Amino acid sequence: MESLSNIKIKKINKDIVSIIIDEPKTYNSLSFKNLNDLIKNFKKLDNDKNIKVIIIEGSGKGFSAGHNLKEVSGLKKKAKYQKLFNLCSKLMLQIVEGRKPVIAKVHGAAFAAGCQLVGSCDLAYSTNDAIFATPGVNIGLFCSTPMVAVSRKINRKPMMKMLLTGEPIKANFAKELGLINNCYSKSKLNNEVLKIAKTIASKSNLTIKIGKQAFYKQLEMPLKKAYAYTSKMMTNNMMAMDAKEGISAFLEKRKPNWKDK
Repeated sequence: MESLSNIKIKKINKDIVSIIIDEPKTYNSLSFKNLNDLIKNFKKLDNDKNIKVIIIEGSGKGFSAGHNLKEVSGLKKKAKYQKLFNLCSKLMLQIVEGRKPVIAKVHGAAFAAGCQLVGSCDLAYSTNDAIFATPGVNIGLFCSTPMVAVSRKINRKPMMKMLLTGEPIKANFAKELGLINNCYSKSKLNNEVLKIAKTIASKSNLTIKIGKQAFYKQLEMPLKKAYAYTSKMMTNNMMAMDAKEGISAFLEKRKPNWKDK
């Protein structure tokens, strides 16, 4: 396990790695330092050709409570607030725009920017007793940046209720809304997350990269433009060696030998 400040990198196997936010005394807050270290590690892993799937989790009692309010209250100046929120947005964009699938493994609470982090991940799984919230309204600070990620995962009415009341939602309801994929008992969560990570890692890394990037880009496009864009992407994908290998393997009833080319 590699350690960089409060961010630990744990190699699960040759294809899968886990990023652990390890600052339980602040409930794994997204401080300036932790945000910078997370961005550095995500960039490093995204450029690692051997890594196919990234898992992110928190240590201690829960996933993340969001920004460190003691740090925030000490910033005082507008420019410093802007720098913090810009840095947090940079992390979220790094996850969404990165080439590797990112899975959030959540236990305990994922609040504010912690909930934003869950919403930014491609997939998310939690324990049955996990809770999620955008509670900024309770302290006079509306969760404006967290709502960008979360509102792209759930519908408007439940999103507005979370934002306007600050009340947390339970894991089973978060699943119904689409914020997470599924929830499990504490004893099963790790195995279930590893199962889906291994399934993804068994696919062509090139195909996954093409598909992830196309998925998010087409969501922002009008229907006609989205079809034109994805038709072009599928055509380019078809020219790849892995597409030809995958189709041949299917027709020949054998396991494909991916080259990631």
